[in-house]
Amino acid sequence: MINCKMYENASTCNVSSKSMECFMVLSTQAQKISTATLCGLFGTLGIFENCLVLYLIFSSPGTRRKPSYIFISSLALADLLASIIFVRSFVNFHVFNETDSSKELFLLKLGGVNTSFMASLSSLLLMALDRYISISYPSKYKLLVTRKRAWTALGVLWVTCVATAFLPLMGWNCCTLNSACSELFPFVDNNYLSTWICLVMVLLGCIVCAYARMLWRAHQHVAYMGKHQVHVGKQNTRMRMDVMLAKTLVMVLTVLVLCWLPALILMIYSIFVNLNNHLRKVFAFCSTLCLLNSMVNPIIYALRSKELYSSL
Repeated sequence: MINCKMYENASTCNVSSKSMECFMVLSTQAQKISTATLCGLFGTLGIFENCLVLYLIFSSPGTRRKPSYIFISSLALADLLASIIFVRSFVNFHVFNETDSSKELFLLKLGGVNTSFMASLSSLLLMALDRYISISYPSKYKLLVTRKRAWTALGVLWVTCVATAFLPLMGWNCCTLNSACSELFPFVDNNYLSTWICLVMVLLGCIVCAYARMLWRAHQHVAYMGKHQVHVGKQNTRMRMDVMLAKTLVMVLTVLVLCWLPALILMIYSIFVNLNNHLRKVFAFCSTLCLLNSMVNPIIYALRSKELYSSL
């Protein structure tokens, strides 16, 4: 990496190729090779696994009609897009040091990455709410969560994610506003980054709250089934399935937090403190953990979902 000095004034926006090189923090060949290898491995496995999940869901009439698996397919699609867009953009920028011809093209690619990751997180929220309703109101579940409502919710989700992700391209960037620029992302306004982080934290908070309530109800169901084993029937079979899926989603959330938390912490830190090259290299590595999340999610489904596993 060339010797370059970050903006003396964070409010300065520079669209030259030399200023872009300041964000290319991988300075040695070993760092570039290891990063490219990780991205290639995680990306290839993520593409294969998420394509497999989508195929298994939509090739079976029994799964593609269930709202629960409609939400899972949304998560798989988001992770598939993340595996494709993130790897291509990240490797081209940090490994091959390719710069885009314009600020707009860079923000377009960044918007694509942002959309896929936000849709993944938002899909997890819908899945958590779906399981919570199924466990809390099993007798009313089919009336409350229909296919039409599931597809409508996904439509609102994806439109919102796209609109939010492409706000920098539509004008909320430090070049257009002549405002403070992020030290981690070229052309990104610090206020936008702060807003995005707050949105992610709210989504995570809502998911955690839904899981906490859901697991409490699941615990109550398990206790109930233990006391009434002689009455095990169709209703209790559904309860056991909901408990299993609830545990699956908790595993997904745990992986999500472990993969995203380091990057989020560094994003927050960058808003208040100037980052040195070492911390920006750490952030680049932590960004690949977000890609790891997109690879791990389908593995969890294959191991925990009997319907998908039996279709293999």
